[in-house]
Amino acid sequence: MDLILIFAGLVILLVAGDFLVKGAVSLSLRLGIPALIVSFTIVGFGTSAPELLIAVQSAMAGAPGLALGNVVGSNIANILMVLGVPALFVALDTTKCNTRRTYIQMLGVSVIFVALCYLGPLYIWQGVVLLSLLGAMLWDAFRSARSARHCVGEHTIAPEDLAELEDADPDMPLWQIAGYMIVGLVGLPFGADVLIDGAVGLARDMGISEEVVGLTIVAIGTSLPELATTVAAAFRRQADVALGNVIGSNMFNLLAIMGVASFFGPLDVSPQFLHMDLWIMLAASVLLALFVFFPLKITRKWGIMFLTAYGAYVYFLLF
Repeated sequence: MDLILIFAGLVILLVAGDFLVKGAVSLSLRLGIPALIVSFTIVGFGTSAPELLIAVQSAMAGAPGLALGNVVGSNIANILMVLGVPALFVALDTTKCNTRRTYIQMLGVSVIFVALCYLGPLYIWQGVVLLSLLGAMLWDAFRSARSARHCVGEHTIAPEDLAELEDADPDMPLWQIAGYMIVGLVGLPFGADVLIDGAVGLARDMGISEEVVGLTIVAIGTSLPELATTVAAAFRRQADVALGNVIGSNMFNLLAIMGVASFFGPLDVSPQFLHMDLWIMLAASVLLALFVFFPLKITRKWGIMFLTAYGAYVYFLLF
């Protein structure tokens, strides 16, 4: 029964998240908001919305391990699984991607988050720090996007490409946009509530920790929106969108999700995170530097290595 609840919750979250992104992107493009801003903010937030609802409701339900495990596990899955799967079929040519600035921001955010976890339970002041960094990041993204409007280069995402990637329609009627967004906003909290009930029950019945459930089953499930977007971008030869989606989602996970969830804390950080999982997340983030700063493509060989490493990590947690 618990597995059924988890599966049902994930399905509701994925469908609701997809509806929310589709409606938000269609509305933004209809209003003439630059596609670069839409891709970095609305799409990044939309694909991270399931993690946000799970983190907040887990904190309110007294299951902080599930909240933190979901975010840390999602960040690990975003790099090793989400980039590994499409690389099995299509090489991601990241040699021309202009992602150095956002990557450095993501790495810095990851280091700061690990440091905050070592300072004790995540509470309001840590949340203020994380949300302040989120505001600075969004302002920097806005300034960069505004500059890009005056000089459209090869790395700028065209509105029609973004609309196709997110299955959106700039000419969608307002009533349909409102319908998509309402379904998304109503479905997300409901799906999160169902999933949390199943995850907590599974952890109790199987004798495993909430942290492990969050790091594995829940993290993989909530990373599926990022996987779908990245696979679509890879097959369209848009490596910059694929890599930018992962980097943006990881920053949103740490800053927005844990920042908001910290206000519902305190969120205790178990020794398991401090001794292993946070460092694996950081190591996976550092690994991306090979493809950001050096002329390397994420080929099938790298995809196999990523997925093998992720499979070994999940096996170690579960067995």
